[in-house]
Amino acid sequence: MKRSNRLAWMSVIALAAIVLLSLFAAPNNTKINAGSTYNRASDGYGAWYAFIQQQGISIKRWQKPFSDIQPDNNPFTFLQVSSDLKETTLDSQKREWVEKGNTLVILGAWARVTEAEFSTMQRSPQGDIKIDTRRRYRKAKQKQVDLGDRFGAVVWEENYKQGKVIFSTTPYLAANAYQDYLSNFKYLASLVTEKGNIVFVDEYIHGYKDADVRKKESEGDLFSFFAKTAVFPIVVQVGILLLVLIWAQNRRFGKPVALDTPVVDNSSAYIQALAGVLQKADTTDFVVEMVGKQEQLQLQKALGLGQIPLEHQALINFWIEKTGASAAELDAVLKLQSRKQPISERELLSWLGKWRTIRLIRNS
Repeated sequence: MKRSNRLAWMSVIALAAIVLLSLFAAPNNTKINAGSTYNRASDGYGAWYAFIQQQGISIKRWQKPFSDIQPDNNPFTFLQVSSDLKETTLDSQKREWVEKGNTLVILGAWARVTEAEFSTMQRSPQGDIKIDTRRRYRKAKQKQVDLGDRFGAVVWEENYKQGKVIFSTTPYLAANAYQDYLSNFKYLASLVTEKGNIVFVDEYIHGYKDADVRKKESEGDLFSFFAKTAVFPIVVQVGILLLVLIWAQNRRFGKPVALDTPVVDNSSAYIQALAGVLQKADTTDFVVEMVGKQEQLQLQKALGLGQIPLEHQALINFWIEKTGASAAELDAVLKLQSRKQPISERELLSWLGKWRTIRLIRNS
């Protein structure tokens, strides 16, 4: 093959590697989009958002960090549909914001899995609410529970001075999958409009950002975006590899080194060949007899008993006297050895393993 063709093939392989690595290393947006009002899939909230707008309720999408919320004389409700279950403890920033009279609604709060049925219908003033989760929050007091059963709370609220936080153990309270359950949509609408506040839906946690936020976070152009992803370092490394291949013209760095001719071990080759023949001939009894004699002679030698094969019981008695160990393993291998009948491969391996155990005991 010509050098130019080799370089072309190397380039094609490198490009294919980049594509495959991009598919596996690129961020997975499926989970982060769960709960987004832009998402029309079953785990999105696009249908509920449209439902709220049809009711004439003032609702807006928030595409900035929570820290960018400016103090306002008019309290509002902030809805977060979390793709990851969140702890029910607020950080200092959110707690201070809530205490000023605002309402925070968190769908997807962490709670323990209980023995409740996965799919249940919970009663509410808006009708029966379909709930698909076994998670229940058991620390809520009865007056805090807005939706729940004997296993615990599904939806509950906690007051913080002038404001409050509403938690839900399921992030799918009014997801697109529940469009046939209009009571779910109405129930969530009642939660976020209880005080008549303007409703903001957090889209920042789902990856949606205003232009000024993207610029501030260095995502204003395509290069900046890829620089923050896992694909960028991979592309850089592959690019460096291609440059090295082109510069070196696919040649070795240094003089070629001759390979050493491997030395053939005749004994090892003979043993392997003989083992293959014996395996095909299914002569495990011959293997047991030959290996057993050698193992017994090696054992007698280690015990100082000479090279003349002893009776099995005599050997067992000397074994107990010299080592003080149990004779069960030795008795088992000697009995199998004296059978002189073909055995299965599993029995052969077990027999060899027992001899190995005996060798370890005698050498210890």
